[in-house]
Amino acid sequence: MAKEFVVRRPLPEFGLWEKMADGRAVFSFDLEATARCNLDCRHCYINRPAGDRAARKRELGVDEIGRIGAEAAALGAVWCLLTGGEPLLRPDFFDLYQALLSKGLLISLFTNATLVSDEHVRFFKKFPPRDIEVTVYGVTRETYERVTRTPGSFDAFLRGLDRLLAGGITVRLKAMALRSNKHELAAIGDFCRARTKDYYRFDPQLHLRFDRDESRNTLIRAERLSPREVVRLERADPERFGALEAACDEILPAPAAEGARVPECRHIFRCGVGQRSFVVGPEGHLRPCLSLSHPDFLYDLRTGSLAAAWTGFLPAVLRRESDKREYLEKCGRCPIVNLCLWCPAHAYLETGELDLPVEEFCRVAEARAEGLKSG
Repeated sequence: MAKEFVVRRPLPEFGLWEKMADGRAVFSFDLEATARCNLDCRHCYINRPAGDRAARKRELGVDEIGRIGAEAAALGAVWCLLTGGEPLLRPDFFDLYQALLSKGLLISLFTNATLVSDEHVRFFKKFPPRDIEVTVYGVTRETYERVTRTPGSFDAFLRGLDRLLAGGITVRLKAMALRSNKHELAAIGDFCRARTKDYYRFDPQLHLRFDRDESRNTLIRAERLSPREVVRLERADPERFGALEAACDEILPAPAAEGARVPECRHIFRCGVGQRSFVVGPEGHLRPCLSLSHPDFLYDLRTGSLAAAWTGFLPAVLRRESDKREYLEKCGRCPIVNLCLWCPAHAYLETGELDLPVEEFCRVAEARAEGLKSG
């Protein structure tokens, strides 16, 4: 008999679990409306050129998106994140947005803001999203366009962001921590907090490419900060480091008796992916999380139902265990796994295997643990 998975979603603002009045569990899902983007960011793991006709032809249509949205809502979904690539590249963006909204879903949007027009703002004022999240790659033209590799993108970003803010749209800002913008990260934080007051985050984790393009992967690796740099950045951010310190008792192990061993764990999925959320890619492939591209974890929603994927496919694939000695002796027994960047998705992108350790991730976890212990 298949293991029953509890489907619950934490409320982002309060960290609570939410359930519907009829007892159904509430969850969310991400929809990658396109992999195409009008920017060509050095660190991006998915983007295709804006004019890629083959990629555009493979994208889900509005009717397909509406069907998936209806199936998700029937299962208990209340929130959908529209992401990409750049969702605003789609000429039918308004239609696909409304197709999801009409199913009673709350909509969030990730965009680079460079394509935001007055028409978009009027639309969002009429049909408000839960929020729109925009990434800030730099606060000077030189830095921003070094990252995006797209001339004119900085001015377009500022215009789009100003339009959203002036229109009273709920905007949240974030940053990627890169070697190309490291010198501006403090200024980026000031820029973001001055405009949104209550929300700012940065992400130091750079995924390698889904398509395994080695020339692009070389660029991504060159943009990664060292483990020590990651920890210094986190310590310099009072909110981020404060959250780590508050959870210190839960994420750092108590001192073990001499010679004691951490119990072995054979399960490779420990983060809850696929239990309270899922991702639908541009071509209709469901997967447990944004980072996971392994073919064993893709379910084609063009040929199968979301209910079958949610109740059968995902629980089955997420029970995957490892018998690799490298995993069992290292990741499977690691006492600071909760401070690590490692997961099967990242391991697969880095090594081609779901269950091999990644030494760079070990160094980040060790540096975080050291920083927490030193206070």
